[in-house]
Amino acid sequence: MRSVRIPSDRVGTLIGKNGETKKMLEKMSGIRLGIDTEGEVLFNEEAKGADPLMALKIMDVIKAVGRGFNPDKAIRLFEDDEYFETFDLKDAAGDKPNQLGRVRGRLIGAGGKTRQIIEDLTGCYMSVYGNTVSLIGNSVSLPVAKHAVELILNGSEHATVYHYLESQRPRLRIAEMGFDL
Repeated sequence: MRSVRIPSDRVGTLIGKNGETKKMLEKMSGIRLGIDTEGEVLFNEEAKGADPLMALKIMDVIKAVGRGFNPDKAIRLFEDDEYFETFDLKDAAGDKPNQLGRVRGRLIGAGGKTRQIIEDLTGCYMSVYGNTVSLIGNSVSLPVAKHAVELILNGSEHATVYHYLESQRPRLRIAEMGFDL
């Protein structure tokens, strides 16, 4: 048995209306989930006929939902070459609440503009939740989105970050066509 802990306010999202999200995840992974109200998610990766790789994928999907992603976006992690990464904002901003708020605000941008631009130009999903920022993307787009997030966390101007993302577009388009870089 393995367990993953998620914030208790995300348990309802993981279970879904009438348990539909939980059922969908169990069907897609072939692994039964036990979810308690405190946020403890238990699953048996050694269940009969369960793919060992699927245990790692379901763990990432659960973590992604716990970090603020909609389950419809998190299931992208069941695909091959899709990865999940989380950064702790305290590493960049320290423990001061006003600094954490400022960094969160810079990552999201006015009206969600910065987050939307990062998602649109890289094809990654991004979630800012609590003291973390998380990304879901493939092996080509994830490093680009990760670098953009790191630039913002290190205090770069938004224009610099947007310029970097624009400069990476041809590379990302080539990768979308299936050519190795």
